[in-house]
Amino acid sequence: MALPLFSPESDPGPDFLGLLRQSGGGPTFAAGGGAGAGASGGAGASGGAGGATSVPDTHATTVVALRFDGGVIMAGDRRATSGNVIAHRAMEKVFPADHYSAVAIAGSAGMAVEMVRLFQVQLEHYEKVEGSTLSLEGKANQLAQMVKQHLPMAMQGFVVVPLFAGYDTVRNIGRIFSYDATGGHYEDADFQANGSGGRDARSTIKGSWREGLSQDDAVELAIQSLYDAADEDSATGGPDLVRGIYPLIAVVDADGYRLVPEPEVAEKFAALIARKSAERNGGAS
Repeated sequence: MALPLFSPESDPGPDFLGLLRQSGGGPTFAAGGGAGAGASGGAGASGGAGGATSVPDTHATTVVALRFDGGVIMAGDRRATSGNVIAHRAMEKVFPADHYSAVAIAGSAGMAVEMVRLFQVQLEHYEKVEGSTLSLEGKANQLAQMVKQHLPMAMQGFVVVPLFAGYDTVRNIGRIFSYDATGGHYEDADFQANGSGGRDARSTIKGSWREGLSQDDAVELAIQSLYDAADEDSATGGPDLVRGIYPLIAVVDADGYRLVPEPEVAEKFAALIARKSAERNGGAS
């Protein structure tokens, strides 16, 4: 297979999406369409010539990110819904963007996963072409451009709202960026949560977050926030003790991206449930 050649005026350089467009391809999430998902749920009515068409759309739900002393924690529940139906019980919503950053997804699940994969390739492509990595702000800007290109689909109800976080190797701190459906991105100083249970998760984190939080305390706070979100929001999945399914929790610090081992997450959830049961029984007595 021959490598594509471009004139100096049309050379896309380190822009992988630009390379796809120049080569006659492009991400499908940036294309318009005839049928869309309703903004309020899993199926929409947006018709072609034949009238209204219902398009089932799987939605990822609640993801959170919070800073700790030395990096950032990112976590997400495992449930995906299609309307009022549980579509997946063990969906992954937290991904490594590169060695020092992570991205979590909420919204239209299929398109969000495609966007994440293209984002991962874009960062790798940039590093290979330029011989250096993007700054954390540069990575956040690249993701913002992808969300902006998705706007035509978002207008039809297929909304993708990612959450981006990473370890800034220049400033030696964890940083968090949130997005809106138009591609606007904003840095959040300490924590953020997205998705249907985001408000409940944020409330829990807001009540307990403090400067200088340790990694273990931050992991426990993320677990508490997802537990509380699942308690209030039916689209957010809590720990599934029967199937052994627990939220994904990732740490990004000076050592890079890594997942918290599932047995450790299960142990912390078990401790949380035991504590809440003891508090309830103690209150009842």
